Amino acid sequence: MSSVLYSLGRWAVRARRLVLVVWVVALALVGGAAGLLQQDLDNAVTIPGTESQAALDRLAATFPQVSGASAQVIVVAPEGESIKDEPMRSAITDGVEAISDVSQVAAVTSPFDKLMPASVSDDERATLLTIQLDGDQGSITEATKDALGEKADALAQALPDGAEAQLGGQLFSSELPQMTLTEGVGLLVALVVLVLTLGSLVAAGLPLLNALLGVGASMGLLFAATALGPINSTTPLLAVMLGLAVGIDYALFIVSRHREQLGKGLPVDESIARATATAGSAVVFAGLTVMIALVGLGVAGIPFLTVMGVAAAVTVGITVLVSLTLLPALLGFAGERLRPEPSRRARRAAAKAAKVPAAASDDPEATGRRGAAVALPEHRPNRFFAGWVRAVTKIPALTVVLVIAAMGALSYPALDLRLALPDAGVMGREDPARVTYDLVSEHFGDGFNGPLIVTGSIVTSTDPVALMDEIGDEIADLPGVADVPLATPNQSADTGIIQVVPEGGPTSAQTEDLVREIRAQHDHFLDEYGVDLSVTGFTAVGIDVSDKLGDALLPFAFVVVGLSLILLTMVFRSIAVPIKATVGYLFSVGAAFGVVSLVFEHGVFAEALNVTRTGPVISFMPIVLMGILFGLAMDYEVFLVSRMREDYVHGRDARKAIATGFQASAKVVTAAAVIMIAVFVAFVPHGDMNLKPIALGLAVGVAVDAFVVRMIFVPAVLALLGEKAWYMPKKLDALLPSFDVEGEGLTRELSLADWPEPGATDAVATGGLEVRGRSGVIVGPVSVRVPDGGTLLVHGGATAPVSAFLLAVAGRIKLSAGVAKTAGLVLPERASSVRHRVAVVDSAAEGGNPAEAVRRALRDRPSVLVVDGTETVGDLAARAELAQAVAGAQTAGVAVLLGSTGSAATDLAPFGTPVLDVSPGTRTESPGIERDQQADVTEQEVRA
Repeated sequence: MSSVLYSLGRWAVRARRLVLVVWVVALALVGGAAGLLQQDLDNAVTIPGTESQAALDRLAATFPQVSGASAQVIVVAPEGESIKDEPMRSAITDGVEAISDVSQVAAVTSPFDKLMPASVSDDERATLLTIQLDGDQGSITEATKDALGEKADALAQALPDGAEAQLGGQLFSSELPQMTLTEGVGLLVALVVLVLTLGSLVAAGLPLLNALLGVGASMGLLFAATALGPINSTTPLLAVMLGLAVGIDYALFIVSRHREQLGKGLPVDESIARATATAGSAVVFAGLTVMIALVGLGVAGIPFLTVMGVAAAVTVGITVLVSLTLLPALLGFAGERLRPEPSRRARRAAAKAAKVPAAASDDPEATGRRGAAVALPEHRPNRFFAGWVRAVTKIPALTVVLVIAAMGALSYPALDLRLALPDAGVMGREDPARVTYDLVSEHFGDGFNGPLIVTGSIVTSTDPVALMDEIGDEIADLPGVADVPLATPNQSADTGIIQVVPEGGPTSAQTEDLVREIRAQHDHFLDEYGVDLSVTGFTAVGIDVSDKLGDALLPFAFVVVGLSLILLTMVFRSIAVPIKATVGYLFSVGAAFGVVSLVFEHGVFAEALNVTRTGPVISFMPIVLMGILFGLAMDYEVFLVSRMREDYVHGRDARKAIATGFQASAKVVTAAAVIMIAVFVAFVPHGDMNLKPIALGLAVGVAVDAFVVRMIFVPAVLALLGEKAWYMPKKLDALLPSFDVEGEGLTRELSLADWPEPGATDAVATGGLEVRGRSGVIVGPVSVRVPDGGTLLVHGGATAPVSAFLLAVAGRIKLSAGVAKTAGLVLPERASSVRHRVAVVDSAAEGGNPAEAVRRALRDRPSVLVVDGTETVGDLAARAELAQAVAGAQTAGVAVLLGSTGSAATDLAPFGTPVLDVSPGTRTESPGIERDQQADVTEQEVRA
């Protein structure tokens, strides 16, 4: 991957004008598509497979009058008066008639209608007009909502002085979230942090621009996609929040690496390519983990949540794409302006070195600005982070115990966390729907804000009215029922409904218990009355959503935890490190849930954070927070621990590697975490109550994960384990694919760019190559060079060594040691590309007549042709035909390697063709590689 990203970064710099134009055109196209195709956002919730949804679907066909969305108008008479007084009665009657005439209104209850009576409070001072609409919540137009508002206002004006009428109910229980200036504060904080971290206003502006462009493209696609299906109103805001956070962070990692390399004297183009390859690899890994976790939200099986996850994942994917293409182009435009000025210490060191004769360095990393030679000082450790890591690793066992205790205490309140779909009660206190909600609770009780509907088929009943009355009376006696205002069959007498008003509010635990109690009586009603009853309605739907999400949380957690273990094992080649990282992730999730519970359930700092009502948080908060936080936690783990692993692999002892790796990456990780926290916190004080707990949970989760888990717990655990932290069973290491997030492979490729000599055009070159054959025999060390278009005869005392060597240089099996380049590509880093350039023919598999297979292989124009098992070609005519095919390959300029067991196949190649013996125990240093060059290879490997 690092090699591919290196090429991509170099191309993006060279073609920066083209890249910029392509992205500008793309933004214009998606913006135009959004403007042409955009539909209204939708807050409707469907949950296939649940009892409440199935009942709603049946009611839509059998009893459409009660299956659609609903609204409420509460009318309150002045103190000491009644709604039955003539001025109140006349205004209410006229108001009901006016509301009935509004488009999409199916029916309106009235306190003066015996067939469809409205609820009246015990003191007869208030009445609750229920407006039944024709269609679900997503199909009700804005024109209808506006018309209802106008009719409600007209009713309020017609009432006597001191009376009031307020419009609310299910239809108005949610509002479309909007961006405000408060969210811009997060970007301002991010800019300040970027300037302090990168030391340049230009460098600081690039991550912000990167994030804004990524979010802009994502929003265009998202709003254009509303033409394909309903999208929840919370989805765009969640995508914006996440896109800004990861967009700034991903760009910060690449820009900071670029500035670091410029400070070492690398040319601008080369530095951008290397930063894209190294930091970009980690960005790809982090982005993929976030995307996988977000798409995994589909585990819950709830359509709106799946759409939310996919939309957020697409936003992250576009952000990664912008970071890997547009950002390198913008860095190219910035050019030398991003190169940091040498510090005083560096200038003094350079001046001192200039006084020493012959001190000029040929090392390209010692080249200063615009090619001037400077002597670079040793890396100066950051005193603050040096003291930090020294403190947390001094007594690692104590540090680990303290972190576990603190995380346990912070996570404990999460046991009280309750989930529900929010209703109008969480809106701002001045919002008309919230005013209506509070008035209903005051005059009727909390349950009237979320009545339940119990329905079932009564097609076999001979007296449907009496049947519904009996069932209604029995339900009315259940604990937790405040009232049963309606129990009636439909006009065709095949379906009955019972409206049940619970004593508790729509999101209360008492109402949840009532729903479960009614459902628990299902078999009783079926046996006693022959009616298959189901509980539905807006409140029941919310309870079912919460239950389904709760059931999906554990499987999702197993998926996320399992995924993190596998991915981190691939990255760090260790058993202990992934387990430690996953435990830390669970600490972060627990702390986030605990703080959210403290604020939203227990009211701690609720007023300061503008929490309009304490109680349950939105049902999908836990699963969304777990998915997003997983990707972010892995992000910090990779950037911090990969530097520690890099130092450990390059020769430092385990404890020293913790200190050096921590100091090298802690500053950037700190800046990235502060930026993320600022962006998330900006969405907390003002705005959508659906997003508020998610934003707070993410802010707390990131803070805990970055500053407690990754920067305290992780170094302490690694120090406690020492060398054991990096243990990896050999069999597992061989089984898992390698994910080079730090670009070690690229570093090795660059160090071997001029090997075996500058300008070399070898088809195959190996130095000290060793490879393990199928029988366990180790072949080598082998040092050999085959020029372009050349031929090499390979033989040995057995089949396994010959095949092992040939397959190794063909990129089919891994090298055990040494260095190899085939078609100019370093192995094993470029094995995939080598496989596309090398054709392999097994003579034994071709029945001892491989000539035709050779000719077929040459049609693909390979750079190298490998023919193994030539000893199986016993027929003289077949050998002659094979020799002719080999000659054709040589004529076409293809390098040929011929392998055979026993003696070399000298009859298949021109006279004087070099012969290589790879028999076990044979150390081959020829032809073509001298002993001095072999020593140089070893030094280069050590430097890599």
